[in-house]
Amino acid sequence: MQLGVAGLNAKATLGPAETVRLARRAEDLGYRSWWAGEHVVLPSPRVPLAPMEPTDPILDPLIHLAYVAAVTTVLELGTGIVILPQRNPLVLAKQVASLDVLSGGRLRLGIGAGYLEPELAALGVPMSERGSRTDEYLDAMDALWTQPRPSYAGRHVTFDQIDAYPRPIGLQIVVGGHSPAAFRRAVSRGNAWLGNGDTPNDLAGHLAGLARAASEVDRPARLGPLEINFQPLTPVTADDARRYADLGVDRLIVYPLPLEDPDDVESFLERHARLPR
Repeated sequence: MQLGVAGLNAKATLGPAETVRLARRAEDLGYRSWWAGEHVVLPSPRVPLAPMEPTDPILDPLIHLAYVAAVTTVLELGTGIVILPQRNPLVLAKQVASLDVLSGGRLRLGIGAGYLEPELAALGVPMSERGSRTDEYLDAMDALWTQPRPSYAGRHVTFDQIDAYPRPIGLQIVVGGHSPAAFRRAVSRGNAWLGNGDTPNDLAGHLAGLARAASEVDRPARLGPLEINFQPLTPVTADDARRYADLGVDRLIVYPLPLEDPDDVESFLERHARLPR
């Protein structure tokens, strides 16, 4: 079971000096991946579903990860997650391919359909279309990255007689979410799944959902086995880590926030680096 860290493109850990110090420290401690989340805008005033205050700073994940890529050598770089229906799929495909090439194939594109209606609405995405846009955008980007003469015709995106280079060199698609639709999307379109929760029991419930999805949709052979990424939202004990490993977690992604002091985050990383794996 590999160890990763998430959430450090937000709040007090987002400055240039803190980012360099924490990213290099995580790499030295043996963390294998670094994940950055996304909210383009946040509801103001805050609504119950919002994970942050509207005044809490959060950097764009791709720009943040490009910065981290330049100061590290082996850390995998994950978006955890990009809210895909809010993005133009062709522009995102170019950004993703560029970052994957510049990082030497270290990018893991984590995507989700989003859930905050005020954010989606502000970016012109009806809640009723977030799922269909997510599926189409994934398929359209895959066509642009893999087809010798890319073309795609859908309800939300259509293109033909175009091409785009460079192509990604090591990219993996990580599908986030806990809904039946997200589980089906992970099985049918993802190299990996990303979920979160508070306990190993939460993960066990999600794994049952993935198993049901696997009985409902086909998984293309080219995707290989579905990798399991899990992000506990609270500190992880040694016993919990053993349970996560027993449940089949490939990447355990720890989450230091809401710690505000970068020194406290570094201590958190040092403690969690000693977890059994």
